[in-house]
Amino acid sequence: MAYPIFRYAKVLSIGLLLVYAMVSRLPGSRWALPGALAVLLVDGVRTTPAAPGGDGYGWKLVPGEGVEMASVFESVLSVCWAPLAAVAVLLISWRRGGWHRRAAAPAVVGAALISGYATVRVVSIWPAVAAERPYRTDAEAAGSMLAVSMAVLPSLALGMTALALATALAGHGRRLASSGAALLALLALPLMDACIGTVPMPLYASGRNAVFAWDAITPTLSTPQPMPAIAAAVELTAYLMLVAGLAASPWPTRASPDGA
Repeated sequence: MAYPIFRYAKVLSIGLLLVYAMVSRLPGSRWALPGALAVLLVDGVRTTPAAPGGDGYGWKLVPGEGVEMASVFESVLSVCWAPLAAVAVLLISWRRGGWHRRAAAPAVVGAALISGYATVRVVSIWPAVAAERPYRTDAEAAGSMLAVSMAVLPSLALGMTALALATALAGHGRRLASSGAALLALLALPLMDACIGTVPMPLYASGRNAVFAWDAITPTLSTPQPMPAIAAAVELTAYLMLVAGLAASPWPTRASPDGA
């Protein structure tokens, strides 16, 4: 929570999962899970916290304030690209034969909730931005709203792709892995609020109807960044469930009457 005991904890965790995935005889495609974890490992190395007392010390989920409007999409994509790429790789590997109506129904509900939250966040910010028109031109206000709309796209794509993966894995009987993918889809919600926070605008505007913003849990001196810490814990738990679920044996099927 901004005071990491061991700076390389995330890298070590994902590295151990990668080693386990490589030495295990995984059913299905043998390259998909190690490839997905390798992407996450690269991103973990890239986002390693700075050394205590050094420049940039402190756990930051996304780039700080002052991001230029033209680079908003690039900034938020740098936050979501690794889990999005990892989920996409797994979905490509497990998509065949995993689509069943019973498994797809919960995913449809989850997709509606995630997309609905994104819509509410974007729409609720518009009145606050429009109220600044005496101080900002219409073009600047429209640019801010366009930047907000762009900021939610990567996390929205992560949520939808993770739900699709959860549906495919559930159809293959990988219930633990499917639960991990669903948990990863929930990660899109705090990432969405964090990415909206990178758009240059007043704090009261960016925080409208934000359920998972950085201050949703009041920061203290001992826990200055509780929400990013919880998001990281959810993310690592989802990866652990995915690896454990894909490496485990599938649920046994009921034998037919003739013993086949």
